[in-house]
Amino acid sequence: MVHIRFEGRSIEVTQTQLEIVPGMSDVAVKKQVARYLDVSSERLDAYVVDRRPSGDVIIRPEAVYG
Repeated sequence: MVHIRFEGRSIEVTQTQLEIVPGMSDVAVKKQVARYLDVSSERLDAYVVDRRPSGDVIIRPEAVYG
């Protein structure tokens, strides 16, 4: 499962829907997500690809603390 947090929305899609395969780079994953969201990939430049031990992937804005 891929969890996407983008501009206040939470979206869940399968890796198959995004055409994400194991071993893809973060840049490639973000490009696939941008294509799915129909936005330019640059809009996801500040986003983080968080790969969970369960196999899930989370794409989210980078957290800023302090």
